Amino acid sequence: MLSRLFAPTVKVSAHCDLPCGVYDPAQARIEAESVKAVQEKMAGNDDPHFQARATVIKEQRAELAKHHVSVLWSDYFKPPHFEKYPELHQLVNDTLKALSAAKGSTDPATGQKALDYIAQIDKIFWETKKA
Repeated sequence: MLSRLFAPTVKVSAHCDLPCGVYDPAQARIEAESVKAVQEKMAGNDDPHFQARATVIKEQRAELAKHHVSVLWSDYFKPPHFEKYPELHQLVNDTLKALSAAKGSTDPATGQKALDYIAQIDKIFWETKKA
């Protein structure tokens, strides 16, 4: 009897938790651009206090970029996307690994590599939005 009282009266389903318009790889790109910019600034300043602050900021931004990529992978991309773009799982993994490498490095080339991967995700993302 209690189960009927608390049973839903209307069943709903949705493609995603929120309207798909809330997802955009630009969020990851902006954070990754910050990582690369910090790496470039670190090369021109040997003050230990600056280096410490820059390292913290770089690591935070890299984590945010990883978060945004992970959200796209887990919340936006659906099985039909993975069927059409079978490289997408590996691309996301490579992007996360590149962001981890940039997080631990002061070399702007690692930041650029992460940005290059994010650009590939961005291309696929916008192709899926056209469909």
